[in-house]
Amino acid sequence: MAEEAILGYLATSEEIPDSDQFASQHGFQHNDVVNVIKSLHGFRYIDAQDIKRESWVLTDEGKKYAADGSPEIQLFLAVPQEGSISKDELQKKLEPSVFKIGCSQAGKNKWVDMGKQVSRKVQHVEDKVKDLLIRIQKGEALCKDDINSLKARKLIVAQTWKGYSVKKGPNYAPTRKKVATDLTRENLQRGDWKELEFKEYNFNAKGPPAEAGHLHPLLKVKQQLKNIFLQLGFEEMPTNNFVESRYFWNFDALFQPQQHPARDSHDTFFLEVPSTTRELPEEYVKLVKRVHESGGYGSRGYMYDWKKEEANKNLLRTHTTAVSTRMLYALAKQPFTPKRYFSIDRVFRNESVDRTHLAEFHQIEGLVCDKGLTLGDLIGVLNDFFSRLGMSKLRFKPAYNPYTEPSMEIFSYHEGLKKWVEIGNSGMFRPEMLLPMGFPEDVRVIAWGLSLERPTMILYGVDNIRDLFGHKVDLSLMKRNPICRLGID
Repeated sequence: MAEEAILGYLATSEEIPDSDQFASQHGFQHNDVVNVIKSLHGFRYIDAQDIKRESWVLTDEGKKYAADGSPEIQLFLAVPQEGSISKDELQKKLEPSVFKIGCSQAGKNKWVDMGKQVSRKVQHVEDKVKDLLIRIQKGEALCKDDINSLKARKLIVAQTWKGYSVKKGPNYAPTRKKVATDLTRENLQRGDWKELEFKEYNFNAKGPPAEAGHLHPLLKVKQQLKNIFLQLGFEEMPTNNFVESRYFWNFDALFQPQQHPARDSHDTFFLEVPSTTRELPEEYVKLVKRVHESGGYGSRGYMYDWKKEEANKNLLRTHTTAVSTRMLYALAKQPFTPKRYFSIDRVFRNESVDRTHLAEFHQIEGLVCDKGLTLGDLIGVLNDFFSRLGMSKLRFKPAYNPYTEPSMEIFSYHEGLKKWVEIGNSGMFRPEMLLPMGFPEDVRVIAWGLSLERPTMILYGVDNIRDLFGHKVDLSLMKRNPICRLGID
């Protein structure tokens, strides 16, 4: 209907000067007329020129004051004509926002005397603000000063109206000729394809954006960290077996006693099927048993009855250090070669879920195995590694780990929080762990670890770990967030 009206009107007139007026005169919605104009313009039936008009409209706050009166007039009318009223009583009569604005404006206009007791200074006032707002609602023009005053109080906003003026185009016709968009089998069979007029192809038109996969923020940060390790000459360890640790590799080989609290069911996920393993190197197991029970290599051990059936239990690994244990054991069986290993993968602990803890998360681990390494080497490697993450201010605090001595917690100064925050743990693997594997006595291993989730949460501004990882994650999070850039350029 709108198309017929536009083409019919142009058959007898030179121009439609205003699409909005045209729509009103013919009983159409302006949006419907605009859509038809765009379509006809695309096929050059008409030529359309943009029309823009700016006007002022009331905000929600402005509409409220146009109906009820400005805050200053409401406050003025709430003050008795004779005498005074306490400020507390006056506040009870008005909405909080009206009272606050009314006090400021009425005092500025010198309508009331503001003190502990509020009284009128004048008996009659005009609500100029309400009058101006009503005039804008009626479409009347205001002077520049009045507009600026209302705009400063956020009672009005500018609104731009867009429409078109329309003239005949080079392909004008009183009715649109239907063009074919496809050549069909029926056209060929009937032979009418010779008379068909086909729609022109628009080779400049953009198709819908292609849907593609998006990397999760954790994967983006993981890749950046992986690149840093590779730049430092580290080799990635295989971490694809979440259950590969066995109790033995996860705890016992790390010189962690069997009565240690970390082995409790409240901290560890055990497997029912298969519940145990028999794939342990027997000679190595005997050495581990001896060092636990009676010590060796300068240690007294833990002096308890070590049980192999306990070591045979299967569980979901609680740390990727279990992978490091396997890698070091394999390395010790070969002619010694210095190595740098790293891993970034998932671990599992029976944690209570809250804003900063999940039952599964990712651990970042790095280790260096070489002869004659010292605590100074560990501190140097840590400074190099974390500087590449943009953390140049580090502090170290003595700590306890069953399998490292000495051990250090790592702290970095957080410029945003303006305080030192813990970012990881580190240490030198104990002789009781390394020598039973078969390493020479002068071989040392330095290692450190940190989580992947917490730096990712800081980088992407996520304050609840459940919004980053797990079944409650908003999938649009992956589309919105860019790739992360760590550390220095």
